[in-house]
Order: sequence, then structure tokens, then C-alpha cells
Amino acid sequence: MTAYTKKQKLIDALTERIESGEYPPGSKLPSGTELCAEFTVSRQVVRSAIDWLKARGLVDGAPGAGVFVRERASP
Repeated sequence: MTAYTKKQKLIDALTERIESGEYPPGSKLPSGTELCAEFTVSRQVVRSAIDWLKARGLVDGAPGAGVFVRERASP
């Protein structure tokens, strides 16, 4: 599997979990280590996927604190 495919698979899975409410607003995503193990990807792939989610406004993160699902804006 190519790096792009692994990244896209991770993005798709995390987006689905956020949109379905499995990871509700304010919840912390699994750690990078946990995501690496679950999806059998490198830390670079996890970082890249998280950066993509941040750029789309789905999550926020701070070094040492973790990555959290953002509150959704009311329509």
C-alpha cells in the first residue's frame, strides 16, 4: 500500500469517527502511537493525516496536550 493510500485511509477513518459522533466534539483522539498501531502506519503518516484534519477545521492540537475534536459551528 502506498503512503498516500495509508494516509487517505487514516483520514477517512478519523473523519468518519468524528462525523458519526464516535469521537464527539471536545474528545481527545487516540495518541500517535495508538494510531500507528491500529492502522499499521508510520508516525509521519499519522502527523500528515492530523495536519490535514487540522487544516479542514475538524481538530485542534497543542504539543504535549494531544489532538481534540473541534466543536462544530452552529448553522
